[in-house]
Amino acid sequence: MSKKIFLPLAVALALAGCAGHQREADHGVNADSTTRYRIERLMARQGTNAAAMDEGEAIKAISAEFLGTPYTAGTLIGSDTVPERLVINFNGVDCFTYLDYVYALSKSADAAQFSEHLRQTRYVDGDVSYGHRKQFFTDWAHLPPLNATDVTREVSPDAVTVTKHLNQAAGGGKYFPSLGVTTRDIAYIPARAVNAAVIRRLKNGDFIGIYTPKAGMDVTHTGIFVMTDGGPMLRNASSRAANRKVVDSPFLAYVKRTPGIVVLRGI
Repeated sequence: MSKKIFLPLAVALALAGCAGHQREADHGVNADSTTRYRIERLMARQGTNAAAMDEGEAIKAISAEFLGTPYTAGTLIGSDTVPERLVINFNGVDCFTYLDYVYALSKSADAAQFSEHLRQTRYVDGDVSYGHRKQFFTDWAHLPPLNATDVTREVSPDAVTVTKHLNQAAGGGKYFPSLGVTTRDIAYIPARAVNAAVIRRLKNGDFIGIYTPKAGMDVTHTGIFVMTDGGPMLRNASSRAANRKVVDSPFLAYVKRTPGIVVLRGI
């Protein structure tokens, strides 16, 4: 991981000058004061250790800052009829926005960079519009700019490949009516094959998708693989009634209850 200089939010915005403010105006950045404070604090805390960490370790460290953050669905703003805004909301995350924020933060040296990296992370070609959202987990490894590489087959020789028609529901409709259908080969490791050898090949900061056989979808949940003193964990924004927040779930126990996993590695 390259060295980064982390600046307080106010300083970063000042240095960004008119260009920084223009970027926010152009893309309708939506962030409250609490979120802006958390960005400043997080970057300050990460700055002292950034030079010594590789990308995976940085993702592990940054993702830990969100532990305990409430699970909140539907925080993004935009639809076929509502103009899209670049939402930055650290007060509550779902399993996808959590990954958006962590990955973009891992690439950023200051607040202005974070806003720009989030735009590139969340949207195809960085175009802040509803039709350009990366709606599916594997979009990260297929649509520009790429956020990750699909390493599922590298992690396990038991990986299975299934051709999916993303966004095409079983009944003939579409999950996102205004979007097209994408045919894509999805590789996943069946839960029965997720073993100690797979754990050894996973790296801190790998992005994990919980595969689904459901028509038109690739995964139903996402998280981050981290190795902790308590063993391997899936760090995730959990919607389960017992959690409703970002938690560390024991990795093997969690995965064994699912159809399997898709593994992406940040680039």
